[in-house]
Amino acid sequence: MKKDTINKKEIDKFSKLADEWWDPEGKFKPLHNFNPIRLKYIKDTIIKKFGHKSEKLPLKDIKILDIGCGGGLLSEPLSRLGAKVTGIDASDRNIKIAKKHLEKSKLNIDYCCSSPEKFVVKEKFDVVLNMEIVEHVNNVDFFLLKSSELLNKNGLMFIATLNKTLKSYVYAIIGAEYILKWLPIGTHDWNKFLKPDDLINICEKNSLAFNNLIGVKFNLLKNEWIVSEDSSVNYLAQFSKT
Repeated sequence: MKKDTINKKEIDKFSKLADEWWDPEGKFKPLHNFNPIRLKYIKDTIIKKFGHKSEKLPLKDIKILDIGCGGGLLSEPLSRLGAKVTGIDASDRNIKIAKKHLEKSKLNIDYCCSSPEKFVVKEKFDVVLNMEIVEHVNNVDFFLLKSSELLNKNGLMFIATLNKTLKSYVYAIIGAEYILKWLPIGTHDWNKFLKPDDLINICEKNSLAFNNLIGVKFNLLKNEWIVSEDSSVNYLAQFSKT
């Protein structure tokens, strides 16, 4: 039987919310708040790896694939930094919203409705992003294998996800969904969260060497996400293609 990473239930769930992607006070407000810290981590790491191109366009000509791009919340700021961005998402509705927003932003981004196992490219990418996506797909091992195959040798992969701990269940599901109402109830399934060691083991089986991991948490007093040594809830991991 042909393998497939698409979880139709998850795709339908996010497709219904697609109109709210670019509303900073809407259902995706947590991602809007999260964008600055993940963008900085990605930018700084890419510059360290590939060098600084220019002050205005530090990521000039870096080829980036944003898997599970949604409405383009991360694709667009990366494009503004000079990167050649391609965004794919298994939700056709999300891709339509992302393309529609390009009419306002006037950026040059290639969007395609696809999943990594179905995405055919002539040239591989310098950077592949799997941000807040691995907890929403079927067959994570196969998903990361196919993501890895889209990456150039020595290229970088970034993965942001949630740790599988009691604390993450309390904070990310009970707190964020039921108490604070930051996210619609049912956004996350704790059973699909991944411990860092499990993620690293899967990646290493799929030609991805572990480089670095940071914890990130929301500072209520500052009303912003900050880097933390605590990776028990949200974490960002970085890998190199071997």
